[in-house]
Amino acid sequence: MSEGKKRRMSMLDNMTGAAPAAPMMANRALRSARDAVDTHRIWDLDPESITDERSADRLDPADVADLRASIEAVGQTVPILVRRDPARPDHYLLVYGRRRLEAVRGSSQVGKVRAMIAALDDHAAVVAQASENTGRRDLSFIEKALFAQELTESGFGNQTEVAEVLNMTKSAVSMALSVARAVGRELASAIGPAHGVGRPRWEAMVKDLQAAALPVPELAELAQRARSQARPDAADPSVAAFDAVSLRLRKAVTPPGPRRETRRLALDKDSAARLTRTRDGLRLEVQTKDQDWAEWLLDHAGTALEELHARYKRR
Repeated sequence: MSEGKKRRMSMLDNMTGAAPAAPMMANRALRSARDAVDTHRIWDLDPESITDERSADRLDPADVADLRASIEAVGQTVPILVRRDPARPDHYLLVYGRRRLEAVRGSSQVGKVRAMIAALDDHAAVVAQASENTGRRDLSFIEKALFAQELTESGFGNQTEVAEVLNMTKSAVSMALSVARAVGRELASAIGPAHGVGRPRWEAMVKDLQAAALPVPELAELAQRARSQARPDAADPSVAAFDAVSLRLRKAVTPPGPRRETRRLALDKDSAARLTRTRDGLRLEVQTKDQDWAEWLLDHAGTALEELHARYKRR
C-alpha cells in the first residue's frame, strides 16, 4: 500500500475513530466509506460544485467562524468526504464535512475545499453520514429522534435498519419517533439540540403538550426568546429554551391551588389568632402574652377541634 493511501486512510480513521468506544456499526460503515475512497489523491474541489442533499441531522450547527479562521491560518487539515453526483458530471454530493465546506465557502482567502471522493450509493452515503456523527457521540436525543423520523419518512429503510444505523434498539427508535412526531420540527428547531436532556424529559413534555394544547408558534417564540436571553456563559442555551417551554406547559396543565386567604381574630387585649388558608388546608397561629391561657389552650385545643369537626359533620 502506498504511503499516500496509508495517509488518507489514517485521516479517515482520525475523523471517525475519535471516540475509543465507537459503536461497531459506525466502525463498519466508516471502514466501508474509507475503502471506497479514490486511491489516487485528495482533491481540491470548487465548493460550489458540491451539493448537500443529506437528511438534516443537527438542529443547531456550530458557528463556522472559528473554523474558517483556523483554515485560513493553517489550512484545511482534515478533508471532507464526497461522492460523485450521478446526474451531473464534475459535481459532487456531500457525505460529511458540512462545517468544513461552509467554512471554505465563506472564506475570501481559501478558494478550494480539500476532499476525498468515495464510490457510495445513496444508502451507503446516509449510513456513513449517520455513523460519522453517532460515532462522535454528539447528537442529542431530539436530534437523533428527528433524524430517525426523516430517514423513515424519506424511504431510507424500516425501523430496524434505522436503529442499526443510529446504534439504537428498535424499541428506542420507535419511542424516539413518537417523540419527534409529537413535538414537531418547528418547536424542536426553536428549542435546539438541548444536549443532556434525555428521553424521559422529552416524553414528559409530550404529555404536557397534549394536555395543554397551547399554540405551537407561541411555544416556539418562547423557546427562541429563552435562547436569546440565556446567560453568555451558558454551555447550551437550548437547554434554557427547553426548560422555559417545559415550565410554561407545566403551569398550563397544573390546576391552580386554593386562593391564599388570611383571617385575623382579636380575642382580647393580650391575645389574637390568625387563620391562613394554605394549599393543604388551614394554619392556625395564636399570639398571646397570657401563658395560663396558652397552657389551657394546649390542653383543650384537641377537644375543641373534635367538637367543631363533629358540628361540621352534623350540619
